[in-house]
Amino acid sequence: VQLQASGGGLVQAGGSLKLSCVASRNIDDFNGMGWFRQAPGKQRELVATITRSGNTNYGDPAKGRFTISRDRAKNTVSLQMGSLKPEDSAVYYCAARPILSSPYNYWGQGTQVTVSS
Repeated sequence: VQLQASGGGLVQAGGSLKLSCVASRNIDDFNGMGWFRQAPGKQRELVATITRSGNTNYGDPAKGRFTISRDRAKNTVSLQMGSLKPEDSAVYYCAARPILSSPYNYWGQGTQVTVSS
């Protein structure tokens, strides 16, 4: 399984970015997909997840500002990020897990998001 993340870049505070994660197989093969991020010197943290049935969950930093969505036809899970803050700067990783009770065991390569103040 390959997950290809893209869409990162440099943006000013208050701006928006959309990240995309293309899977090498049907995303319905996974019961959960999500986005995580890791900033230098910090632990990886949950950004947002979406289940096969479409249920979404957001980490506290993302609530009200980010939206996770999926496009089954394109095997893609996206993360629309708005009202970005410098503290959102991190490497963002796409991940997938086959069942909800399993860990996220498929990871993309990460895409850098940098928010300037």
